[in-house]
Amino acid sequence: MAWSCSSSSNKGLVSNLENARIFQNSRVREAMLGVDRKHYCPRNPYQDSPQLIGYNVTISAPHMHAMCLDALADHLKPGSKALDVGSGTGYLTACMAIMVGFSGKAVGVEHVPQLVQQSISNIKADGKEYLLDSKSLIMIEGDGRKGTNTHRIQAA
Repeated sequence: MAWSCSSSSNKGLVSNLENARIFQNSRVREAMLGVDRKHYCPRNPYQDSPQLIGYNVTISAPHMHAMCLDALADHLKPGSKALDVGSGTGYLTACMAIMVGFSGKAVGVEHVPQLVQQSISNIKADGKEYLLDSKSLIMIEGDGRKGTNTHRIQAA
């Protein structure tokens, strides 16, 4: 059961998720270890349940992020492009950016302007400013139902 995956640290959380077979891809492990939830989730970052992040929005439970990344692992290869609609605090988009690498691009689209700014601050606080600087990670304000005209994301 996923809720038994909670921990007191990012490393413990990722280890518990892997031991529970929530994900099996080693690249998912590396991405989740490389993006510490404490910078993206203001309360109970390592609890395996959704957490309020403000603006009547929640960050998904860690097991949901792990399942998503694992399901998309074959598509989140170096050089690939990813679009995260409803990117919230930027956690999942940052994980995607790690997986697609500098030759790829992960774009987060969020309609709450304050969350866009918060996600950029979170990414910087997590030491991932280099992803923003390299443009392999882009956070934009917009209506995700309309995609993004600024940063073309086209299937290969």
